[in-house]
Amino acid sequence: MNNFKPKLAFWVVFIISFLSLISFKIVFAEPSHGIAMYGDPQLPHDFVSVPYVNKNASFGGKIIFGEKGGFDSLNPYIRKGRAPWGVRTHVVESLMARNWDEPFSLYGLLAETIETGPNREWVEFKLRDEARFSDGSPVTVEDVIWSFSTLGTLGHPRYINSWRKIKSIKKTGPSTVKFEFNIVDLELPLILGLRPILKKSQWENKSFDESSLDIIIGSGPYKIKNFEPNRFIVFERDLNYWGNNLPINVGKNNFKEIKYEYFADGSGVFEAFKAGELSVFREGSISRWNNSYNFSRMRSGDIVQTEIPHQRPSGIKGFVMNTRRDIFKDWRVRDALIHAFNFEFINKTVNNIEQPRITSYFSNSKLGKLNAEATGKVLEYLKPFKKDLLPDVYLNYQLPKSNGDSRNRKNIRKARARLQEAGWELNNGVLKNSLGETFKFNILLESGSNSNETIINIFTDSLKILGIKPTISVVDNAQYKARVRLYDFDMTNYSRYLSLSPGNEQRLYWGSSGFKEPGTRNYMGINSKAADRMIDNIVSSKDHEDFIASVRALDRILMAGRYVIPIWYNPMSRLAHDANITFPDKLPIYGDWIGFLPEVWWARN
Repeated sequence: MNNFKPKLAFWVVFIISFLSLISFKIVFAEPSHGIAMYGDPQLPHDFVSVPYVNKNASFGGKIIFGEKGGFDSLNPYIRKGRAPWGVRTHVVESLMARNWDEPFSLYGLLAETIETGPNREWVEFKLRDEARFSDGSPVTVEDVIWSFSTLGTLGHPRYINSWRKIKSIKKTGPSTVKFEFNIVDLELPLILGLRPILKKSQWENKSFDESSLDIIIGSGPYKIKNFEPNRFIVFERDLNYWGNNLPINVGKNNFKEIKYEYFADGSGVFEAFKAGELSVFREGSISRWNNSYNFSRMRSGDIVQTEIPHQRPSGIKGFVMNTRRDIFKDWRVRDALIHAFNFEFINKTVNNIEQPRITSYFSNSKLGKLNAEATGKVLEYLKPFKKDLLPDVYLNYQLPKSNGDSRNRKNIRKARARLQEAGWELNNGVLKNSLGETFKFNILLESGSNSNETIINIFTDSLKILGIKPTISVVDNAQYKARVRLYDFDMTNYSRYLSLSPGNEQRLYWGSSGFKEPGTRNYMGINSKAADRMIDNIVSSKDHEDFIASVRALDRILMAGRYVIPIWYNPMSRLAHDANITFPDKLPIYGDWIGFLPEVWWARN
């Protein structure tokens, strides 16, 4: 017994000391070269390049893209004006950069290291001493702090949500800056790592939130060479770019010039490509891909067709119903229109071959809902909202299928029954409710999208059988963007791409704040506490299992809500391009996505 007390005291002291060491290790974690959403980043601290580049790619040449629409501003970070995508992509950099061969991992770019608290309640970045803007001036902590505070208060709404979560920003050393948060959001350090860093002094005595054509000074690999609003913009490789030899940049940014030409619609882009005015064309129509590439440049071998497979989720694509409109508030009405949409016949007619249908917002990945009833953590997360959700959320909701002929009789009968349940009856060939009001709505389409018009024409023929005769409005790019921003439509074409690591952007897509707030991607008008909770779970999940369960629960809410009439997705990208430009054999898991074209491509001569 006497021997026990000293031993006990020893072990108590030992355990306390051990726990203190663990605590010390966690609280004072070492700065790292990278960060992953879950676990550790795949690439080691001494990596030499990302795995999907050619480290020996040649430098030079020019690549020309075609874009729909136009631009009247060079500031892509504010609500006003229309700015070219290339400014964000080629001119301005962030603290960290993605490896597109991982779901969501970042590595140092402007920042040499990143460090977070034990629960990611803070993050600290250390800037590289060599980081420079294109005018030769150093990138400083003051530039970082100004960029975050300006974007968070005067910038585009997409920056506001993150800004609200920042408790404080402090300069903690000559080249270090620390962000403390007022909320648990495990994705937030990564989001901040991807925020654009601008040059503070460029904006002195200027209104940042006013649209202008002033050229932004960035730290990126390209500078704006020349431009003409709504016509073209040219980016020229900065031969003095400070980050040429960074591991995250090796094998990238190989073209001397990148040019974007602007056209009124997609048809104009394709015709310009056929004529040799453009270097590359992303083909969205499999029918055209298989049948329309017999023009002279193709026959001569100047153009080649390349298919790029990917492992990213399908996202959602189809025709969205705006539930802010009375006509689409009843889920039974939305279900009826989904049944009336003869997918199998439309798929065969438009594509000539069968394309896989989107049956989940995360089809083509393990994130999508399983074809079974909700169980385990998915069921646990959904249970508190049972009164607010449709039973199909918990069951194995499946999209209707037809036998592929033009009549679609079985599904038309089901559609008619659903409409009757919702109070709509066929009266002398016209669908009406008990008040005698006609069932009518408008379909808004953007001009130049021939496949969408073909799909809608087949769809409206089916609707006539139900006594529904929708009107169709085809408007130009500018009108279309203005109207969807204000949710000024009943039904419209809809496309939302999703990543392998969905996070805070889900609030912009399906968050209830977008029910009234203009400019979000919540076109359908979802106003669901359950969806909001699942998004909260996604961004606060501490392990991958919880994360996947939260995504699958959200997916069930979205699918069973019948907000979109889904069409097909492409498990690959189809690129027609000049034969003299090429890309590495090793493809990233995201395939033809951000960071792929033109970043890792190069010209052969």
